[in-house]
Amino acid sequence: MKPLQLAHFVAATVLSYPDEDMRGMLPSLCAVTATLPDRLAGPVGLTLSYLAGTELSTVAAHYVETFDLRRRCCLYLTYYTHGDTRRRGQALLRFRRSYQAAGLRVTDEELPDHLAVVLEFSAAGYTKDAVELLVAHRSGLDLLYRALSGLGSPYAHVIFAVRETLPSASPHDALAARRLAEQGPPVEQVGL
Repeated sequence: MKPLQLAHFVAATVLSYPDEDMRGMLPSLCAVTATLPDRLAGPVGLTLSYLAGTELSTVAAHYVETFDLRRRCCLYLTYYTHGDTRRRGQALLRFRRSYQAAGLRVTDEELPDHLAVVLEFSAAGYTKDAVELLVAHRSGLDLLYRALSGLGSPYAHVIFAVRETLPSASPHDALAARRLAEQGPPVEQVGL
């Protein structure tokens, strides 16, 4: 695997729900992370240190509190740009079609826009396609990073590293992230 794929593999594993399997992988994840460029290894290493040095039940509770109970910390990328509107279905379809075009079988275990799923897609060798999906949802990633940083969450470090794997943001990207932070995801207006 190339460094970008390895970084995305580690990030995908770290951003999945923490369980005994993930805990058992920590030594291997730390070894892989040590081979990454410093700009990625440093931040990812901070998240791995937290995971290794904290009781699994505490990690799991923090994960649920952070990613499942806070809308600004959502791991579903289309939520940031489409909220819970009908347009989100079309956005989800884009992710599904990207996976199918690569010949991958899409299951219903997780929505296709979950950040860990997109990162797994990259790690499986479809990095160009995965990065395109991530860049298209950069404003959501930026908002996620800001929210996690504001909470002092150790997951902010791994999101920082994921953002570092993307091409530089344009002024338009920065404006979109700022607007999203101010306004939040769209809401459905039909029938009101």
